[in-house]
Amino acid sequence: MINLIITDMEVWDIRFPTSEKKDGSDAMHPDPDYSCTYVVLKTNQQRYKGYGLTFTLGRGNEIVAEACHSLFPLVKGHTTTKIYSGFGIFWRKLTSDSQLRWIGPEKGVVHLATAAIVNALWDLWARIEDKPVWKLLVDMTPDELVSTMDFRYIRDTVTEEYVKGKLKQNEPRKKELEETIRQTGYPAYTTQAGWLGYTDEKVEELCRKSVQDGFKGFKLKVGRNLADDMRRCKIVREVIGYENKLMLDANQVWDVDEAITWMEMLAKYSPFWIEEPTSPDDALGHAEIRKKLKTHDIGIASGEMCANRIVFKQFLKCNGMDFCQVDAARIGGVNELLAVYFMAEKAGVPVCPHTGGVGLSEMILHLQIWDYICLSQTDENRMIEYVDQQHEHFRYPNEASHGVYQVPMAPGYSTELKQESIQDFIYSTSNSSQRFQDLMMQKKMKKIKRVETSLTEKKEEKQTDEKKDETN
Repeated sequence: MINLIITDMEVWDIRFPTSEKKDGSDAMHPDPDYSCTYVVLKTNQQRYKGYGLTFTLGRGNEIVAEACHSLFPLVKGHTTTKIYSGFGIFWRKLTSDSQLRWIGPEKGVVHLATAAIVNALWDLWARIEDKPVWKLLVDMTPDELVSTMDFRYIRDTVTEEYVKGKLKQNEPRKKELEETIRQTGYPAYTTQAGWLGYTDEKVEELCRKSVQDGFKGFKLKVGRNLADDMRRCKIVREVIGYENKLMLDANQVWDVDEAITWMEMLAKYSPFWIEEPTSPDDALGHAEIRKKLKTHDIGIASGEMCANRIVFKQFLKCNGMDFCQVDAARIGGVNELLAVYFMAEKAGVPVCPHTGGVGLSEMILHLQIWDYICLSQTDENRMIEYVDQQHEHFRYPNEASHGVYQVPMAPGYSTELKQESIQDFIYSTSNSSQRFQDLMMQKKMKKIKRVETSLTEKKEEKQTDEKKDETN
């Protein structure tokens, strides 16, 4: 391996004004501006850089960016040989700083920042080896892969010995499965038609388009109004039929009993799962909902907001999920993702990752491909979310066609943004990108116009009523 020194880091606050058209809207987040804290790690050789990111919804992205700056002294000056020869040890040092961990530990803003930096380190490693991250993982020996993981807090569920044994057991089929997935790609389902802020007409139109594009799974946002949910489920089912999968996502808005009652009303539409039916931290609540909805054959999906491997351990041990939805930027990067994959595999729970955000599908696709080749060795009941947003801003974007993701072949973690996109969407409170400001101003003016129109209508109604009174 080329031995490089980490010398510097650039951090960018990137925001896309998706709230303008309600892209990404759901019951809990009606007006998200899809954003990312984007990190570029520099080395003592100019040609080698690592690109990483973590995902947010706009406001607060600057806090994550500042946390990246706070973490960088723990990375600066280290050599790549030292980092990658014991990546699990390095990861623990990064997440265990005696002062910074107090604002975590291993959760919240500081862990989002950890993910951005760790993702950049994995991108750099894969570029050094001239491989995509999935191939870097696939080619590792069991000992090498284990050395990237931190088993603290999870040895009561999976151990180093278990991981090594599982990987060795699955070794004979790796070559065959790698050849297969290169040809077939990985199954995808779409959320693009299901945003809560979309009109019924737009939902129907996008569902028809997605059916034509070959998608077999469709996710619909629910949870704000039961009558609206029933109407929208009916629209979607009429378009996609019952031979395709319909998934529902409440984005954490319900109490436990409310989730059960609401979903019993939607059961006639045969949802494959209900996603995040209650607080993302409430493993026991999820387990109770799962128990009650089992009679309706509705699965429970959750995990996009689970902060770390320990929270996943609790969900898996108490039977709180049927589908594990890891997020490539919510927990601490590839190192911690690997731990969750092994725990889910041992529990017999398929991983169907969350990817509704900037760069999330670009990253997690690498992990799903590795899982297919090395760990679960199947794609049964496994699929990756597809959202047709922001891919065009990446140098090596994901490609999904005919309902499947194509296998990425460019070296790295697919995380490098185009320079022109950085310039167009960089944001700061003192000097926001002109494009973002213009779009926000347009939104403000539209709101003002709506208010003015409403006032004018009320004034005209009042004048009409006064004339009627005079006539009488």
